[in-house]
Amino acid sequence: MKQQSKRSLFWLALAAGLVLLALVLRFAVHIYTPAYAVGIAGICAGCFALWKIRKNWVAVSGALVAAALVLRFAVRGYAWWGYALLFVAALVVLHRFLPAALWKLVVALTCLGLAYFCFVESFIIRNARTDPEPERDYLIVLGAAVYGDQPSLTLVRRMEGAMDYLERYPDSVAIVSGGMGPGETVTEGRAMYDWLCAHGVDPARIIVEDKATSTEENLENSFAIIRARGEDPQGKVAIVSSAYHLYRAKLFAQKLGVTDAAGVAAPWGYFFVMLNYFIREAFGVTHFWVFGN
Repeated sequence: MKQQSKRSLFWLALAAGLVLLALVLRFAVHIYTPAYAVGIAGICAGCFALWKIRKNWVAVSGALVAAALVLRFAVRGYAWWGYALLFVAALVVLHRFLPAALWKLVVALTCLGLAYFCFVESFIIRNARTDPEPERDYLIVLGAAVYGDQPSLTLVRRMEGAMDYLERYPDSVAIVSGGMGPGETVTEGRAMYDWLCAHGVDPARIIVEDKATSTEENLENSFAIIRARGEDPQGKVAIVSSAYHLYRAKLFAQKLGVTDAAGVAAPWGYFFVMLNYFIREAFGVTHFWVFGN
């Protein structure tokens, strides 16, 4: 028994060491690909450790909570993976303490929740692509985080999608939309304008909207700009955003009276980061369905 405990501790220590090394490589040394490889190895070692100690509910739930905290607070872009692990840890504890009847109720509610989650994701995934024939007079580029004056990876991907679109449709004009959020020293609209100009886009083809603080405001303000130019946005608007975000962006456009906006999917970022945002988006879509915003 002691030998088995020692082996379990060895695998837990190995998993923790690999995750720590991955964090150092990612955030201190800025070596990305090896960091993700080491991180995956750490997760595999952690899973093996959990399998070895699966009968010890304290160790299992503790390890899940620890991993969740790392994903939530130490790694950018994995918060919803952390929330998922916290949920699993809660199930482990509930399984240990709840009476059989209540545990069956928890299982039923969990299955119902997962079924609903899959239902919502079906709409998100179905719209997570560029629509056929997306050519329009105006391309609205939805803002995302800026760190200081540097665009986040999500924003860079959206601008790459905008560049490809503008190159393919030379008569289109881009409206880059986004105000200034916490930790930003320039507006998202200005950051996008500067980045696109630096990458060869004609400044005359870019209109800056720098007041919006939400997706709804992005679109509302952009539609107002189009109307101020004497045109109707209906039939003339495409929206570029991250693939997971396009369904909700179209819902907002429909709410604002533009029912035929074309979706343009930005290139994907890191796979597991994108999955994190697909998970988060299900809650955003649910909030829109319930509250309309």
